[in-house]
Order: sequence, then C-alpha cells, then structure tokens
Amino acid sequence: MTNKIKAVIFDMDGVLIDAKDWHYEALNKALRLFGLEITRSEHETTYDGLPTKDKLEILSREKGLSKSLHSFINEIKQQYTMEMVNNLCRPMFHHEYALSMLNKNGYKLAVASNSIRDSVSIMMDHAHLKQYLEFFVSNEDVTKGKPDPEMYTLSINKLGLTPEECLIIEDNENGLKAAYASGANVLKVGTVFDVTYENILNKIAQLEAEVG
Repeated sequence: MTNKIKAVIFDMDGVLIDAKDWHYEALNKALRLFGLEITRSEHETTYDGLPTKDKLEILSREKGLSKSLHSFINEIKQQYTMEMVNNLCRPMFHHEYALSMLNKNGYKLAVASNSIRDSVSIMMDHAHLKQYLEFFVSNEDVTKGKPDPEMYTLSINKLGLTPEECLIIEDNENGLKAAYASGANVLKVGTVFDVTYENILNKIAQLEAEVG
C-alpha cells in the first residue's frame, strides 16, 4: 500500500518554537506604552494564535484602542519579538531529529504560521529547521489568517496534494479550527515537547491503519 500521508504541515509557535509567551510579552510591552494590557486569561481564551493585526482589531473593539495606533504598535511589537527570538530561540534536538527523519523517509514538510514572514524565516533559521522544509506560509501570504483555513488550503495546494494526504500538527484553538476546516488530518499537541518523531509516526500509522 502506498502511504496515505505524504506530507506533514507544522504550525510554528507552540509546535516547533516555544514562542507563545514571546508574542504575548512583546505585544503587552508595546501596549503598555499606551496604558493597555492583555491579561493571561484573555490571551488564552481569545488572542492566542491570532495574527497581531487581528489582536489589535479586537483591542479596538473591546478596549477602545485607537485604530490609528495599529501600525505603530505592530511595528514595535515585531521589534520586541525579534529581540526575544535572537536571545532565546535555540535548536531543539528532538525537532531536528523528527524533521530530518521524516524528510529522509520521503515526507514533504512545510510550516504554516500566523506570524509574519520575517519572524518565520528567522525562527526556522535559529531552530536549524529551514533546510528540511519545502516552503513556509506566513500571514502575509494569505488574505485571512487562522482560524480561517486559507493558510492550510494554500499549503496543501502548493504541495500538490489532497487534504487527505496531509497531516497538520497544531496546538491552539484557532489553529485547530483552521486545520480541521482544511479537511486534512490533524495531530493536536500540548507543547513543543510533544512534537517527536515517534508521536508523528504513530499518528501516521494510526491514520493508515484506518484506511486499511
């Protein structure tokens, strides 16, 4: 039987990079310049996994943030994020091993992230993972970020595959909504430490056993 699964598409933050708190802290650092803040519970229930521009739209609706400040806050937030990436982003052996082995075994690999293109590129460089990827898709490559499935649909199309031939690895609610809506198979993980070669292979084996 030929492999049912031919590609693995990874979310980035919380899946390949332990960066969820970096985005939270960087945005809050920028917002505090204007007397605003997102609480941890607000982050976990509403904002986690959304592109910064969408977070700022919610803040304008719910906390009265002036829309004229969006581009400035976004720019400052990206600068703060990059400082954290350069200071904190390091390779994780279990990720390097997982992606190198999947690549060696013929699976196509890609990343689809709600982060901006520069962030994805720099984080993948720092994590030593870019060499294993066919490509990555950022929020600048789509009209709508997650939870809309556009990013995953685009990735599947770029791979030249059907949704059924792809496994998406996601961790947060907005990303999971996008992954399921794309029609692909989904592996939900709790942390970056769940993204191991063994866990991915087990999920692929389970999916292929279901097909028979």
